[in-house]
Amino acid sequence: MYKRVIKNILDFVIGLCGFPFFLLALLIFGPIIYFEDKGPIFYNAKRIGKNGKLFKMYKFRSMYVNAPDIRLADGSTYNGENDPRVTKIGKFMRDTSIDELPQILNLLNGTMSLIGPRPDPSDWLDKYPEEIKIFLTVKPGLTGYSQAYFRNSADGNEKMVNDAYYAIHCDFLMDIKIFFKTIAIVLGHNNTYKDTTNEDEANKLVDELRK
Repeated sequence: MYKRVIKNILDFVIGLCGFPFFLLALLIFGPIIYFEDKGPIFYNAKRIGKNGKLFKMYKFRSMYVNAPDIRLADGSTYNGENDPRVTKIGKFMRDTSIDELPQILNLLNGTMSLIGPRPDPSDWLDKYPEEIKIFLTVKPGLTGYSQAYFRNSADGNEKMVNDAYYAIHCDFLMDIKIFFKTIAIVLGHNNTYKDTTNEDEANKLVDELRK
């Protein structure tokens, strides 16, 4: 009952309550994002949603226009603290998770939930092991179990296992715990960046960009 009905109702209500905050952030950060490099304000990415259906996820753009896509050995996206692809305002938005606020729109259109697995890029769909795909039975979330407890410190495989665990054990109490844990980890700036010290190839690409 909670996952099928109550959770959807709560998501829509939270989306309505959060919409004014999204508009305020848009008014403040939108012009700064645009004037830093004259690019679009939003980054609209194709992501994997419930039951494997692709949807458009909204974010404030935090990288320079036409920044290259750099992946780590496990296929996850590079996310280093001194990534030269990230704009000055983009770094601030990432540190504070303000870049995620436009996903309020995804709550309102029903493609995302407040709590759920963070959605992966579309090319991940064929990489999921069958026993892990159970996490596709729930909507992706603005935050989730893996995001709250590990943020960007978990690699791609660990994230999938965490997401499957959430899909199996999801209930109201678990969502409440994840919500408050997310607030704590964002305010504490814990695990904001992925540990890439052993990702030599990714680091080489980043070094090339800095030249």
